Parts: sequence; C-alpha cells; structure tokens
Amino acid sequence: MLKALIFWGGWAGHQPKECADIVAQMLVEEGFVVYVEEGTQALAKHDLSEFNLIVPMVTMGKFEGDQASKLLNAVKNGVGIAGFHGGAGDSFRDHTSYQYMIGGQWVAHPGNKIHYTVNITKPSDPIVAGLSDFAYMSEQYYMHVDPSNEVLATTTFTGEHDFWIEGTVMPVVWKRHYGKGRVFYSSLGHDPKEFEVPEMREIFRRGMLWAAGVIR
Repeated sequence: MLKALIFWGGWAGHQPKECADIVAQMLVEEGFVVYVEEGTQALAKHDLSEFNLIVPMVTMGKFEGDQASKLLNAVKNGVGIAGFHGGAGDSFRDHTSYQYMIGGQWVAHPGNKIHYTVNITKPSDPIVAGLSDFAYMSEQYYMHVDPSNEVLATTTFTGEHDFWIEGTVMPVVWKRHYGKGRVFYSSLGHDPKEFEVPEMREIFRRGMLWAAGVIR
C-alpha cells in the first residue's frame, strides 16, 4: 500500500490548504492512502518511515523541536519527498540542512507575476518525457540552487525587471537524492489555479511518483 503525508501551513498567500487538497486528490487517483495535516507537528506525530512520499507545503515556516531531524532522517533513509514553489522552495529560511536536502532556496521573483517560458532540458527523463517547452504566467523564481541537482527544466530571465540578470538560465524543475531518498522539486505553482496548466500538473504528478519510487 502506497502512503503519502501532506503537511501544510505557513504563509496564507500560497493557499496551502487548497493546494494540499488538489495534490491529495491527485495521489488518491494514483492509489495512495493520503494523510493531509496542518502544521509541522505532523512530522512529530507520525512514524515517517511508514510513508512512501512526503509533500511539504509550508512557505516561510519554522521547525519546532526535533521535527527537522525527523524529516531529514526519514528522507535520508529512503522516504521520498516532492514539493513545489514556495511551499517547498521557501519553506524554512533559517534551516540550511533542509535547503541542502531540497536542493535550493527562493531568493527573488523579479516583476512578480509575469509571462515567461519553461524550457524542457532533459526530454529523455520520464518526468518530462513527451512534453515540449511551454508558456507560463506566474512568479518566475530566482533561486540559489545546488549544482548537484539533475535539472529537467529551466527558464531564462530577460532582464526586463532586473537588468543585471539578463540571460540568466535558472532551473525550474529538478530531481536529486538525499541519502537513500529521492527528492523532487518544481518552482511552478504559486496558487491552486496553476494546477489547471496541463504541463505544470503533469510534471508535478510524475515528480511525486518518481520521488515515491513508482516511476523509475
């Protein structure tokens, strides 16, 4: 039986509860038993080793007690983790060990919500196979990223809003390992409406399945 834990909270602007409900339904359709819980206290409540997948949705959150070590150790020992946008890429600003695991940290989105292009860079990978470059409208995340990430999609900044980053190619979708665990991240998904973009939704669906070990 496949099991997933979604824990949500943090900054309300990303509508984490609504996003959690969407992702939970996606996982149910893939055969998962899904636990959806508010707050990082879910990490202390459960034996995390029982899950195949953990999905954090806590923008600008904070860990309490041993919550961080429980999460990091679970992933290090083989539990998959998949996240998106600020819910995973701007979750725990004061916790560098979490950032080391997830593979990056948000630092800016010049121009706020804008039109930009997402470029598929590794079409042979099953997470993005069959997908083409696509137009997107959201916050174009500028991130500090781990060079060991396996990057699957990127975006290029035009410099229209911050001239000094013109031409910068920024990872949008990546996967990596943390110990025995699989880590997937996509910077797409500011709010629930973005799950209506077919490419965004499909990439995250496949990314979760990869992190859980369903897709090899």
